Amino acid sequence: MSDNSRNQKIIDLLNRRQTNMTVFMDEVHKPHNLAAIVRTCDAVGIGEVHAVYPEGMISSCGHTASGSNRWVETHTHNSLDEGIIPLKEQGMQVLAAHFSDRAVDFRAIDYTKPTVVLVGSELYGVTERAAEVADEHVLIPMLGMVQSLNVSVATAIILYEMQRQRETAGMYDSRQIDEQTFNRLRFEWLHPQISEFCQKHQIRAPYIDEQGDIQDDEWHQLRKSVNS
Repeated sequence: MSDNSRNQKIIDLLNRRQTNMTVFMDEVHKPHNLAAIVRTCDAVGIGEVHAVYPEGMISSCGHTASGSNRWVETHTHNSLDEGIIPLKEQGMQVLAAHFSDRAVDFRAIDYTKPTVVLVGSELYGVTERAAEVADEHVLIPMLGMVQSLNVSVATAIILYEMQRQRETAGMYDSRQIDEQTFNRLRFEWLHPQISEFCQKHQIRAPYIDEQGDIQDDEWHQLRKSVNS
């Protein structure tokens, strides 16, 4: 991919990022499921996700998802309440993928509202506390003998319904992220090695032009002084 094509692809991606939709993974522990969920989040325009990892799993899970996390930032929390309560306080509806007496068809939900999709562990599903804190319980109708789907598959199905509704409502047609975040991510993704250099030496990032090229004589001098 040419530099210009990559620059335009990154711009298009950032212009479609949805700032008020996310996934909360509550003790999802299998690395391939974590990675698959994060990858699907990137595909539907989610830039940030949240997770509580089972005890002892933080390092391995974080490493497994590191490739996808180049495009999607994962916020880790020590507990469900630590992560989910602030999201609820921001006015986001929390939807737990959970079979219960009050569960509704996942397609009956209005996903144009600020939304958190809350999913639980592979073996037990969401915890009692997660079910309690959720505003709605959603389920995916199943017609076969098996009554549950793999957590990453179920998450993907829900997220693509969310994308469908938001696309119909025109929510991908205008940029949602702020200018500062847009410029920061565009630079970091176009110039990852230079970004790492700036972070390592605690110097400011250079300015880039519309084509994504560095156009900053002052920064070049600053870089030379660091290397000398």
